[in-house]
Amino acid sequence: MEPLPMKTLRQILDEKGTEVFSVTPDATVLDAIQAMADHDIGALVVLDGEMLVGIITERHYARRVFLKGKSSPKTKVRDIMTTPVVCADPGQSTDQGLALMTEKKIRHLPVINENRVIGIVSIGDLVKSKISDQRFVIDQLERYISG
Repeated sequence: MEPLPMKTLRQILDEKGTEVFSVTPDATVLDAIQAMADHDIGALVVLDGEMLVGIITERHYARRVFLKGKSSPKTKVRDIMTTPVVCADPGQSTDQGLALMTEKKIRHLPVINENRVIGIVSIGDLVKSKISDQRFVIDQLERYISG
């Protein structure tokens, strides 16, 4: 029995979708949090035109705005976003994506192709894919053993 080929980040994006939600650096944190709530997501890329300049997450809000007593309607995204952004290539494997996210202690990973954000994968997306692959292998082994 041959091992399963490792899934790439492009394949993960093909399965989950490639819609990318973004905000500008000059938007307010309130606007960013509202957009995350509207789309049921935990992070937004920050684009200046088409250029990726940062990322903002719910964690940024909690730690850099709420806990510091700042005002969401007055604080700009540029003041709390992370920059530079850790990114991945669509050809990287799920294991490479997981390793990068673990090393950098991040939960959202923009995928870049030709200097353009083509999607974002979360640690949950990658773990879900790994579990699915493992279930497939287990099913195949059980069939082989009982066959």
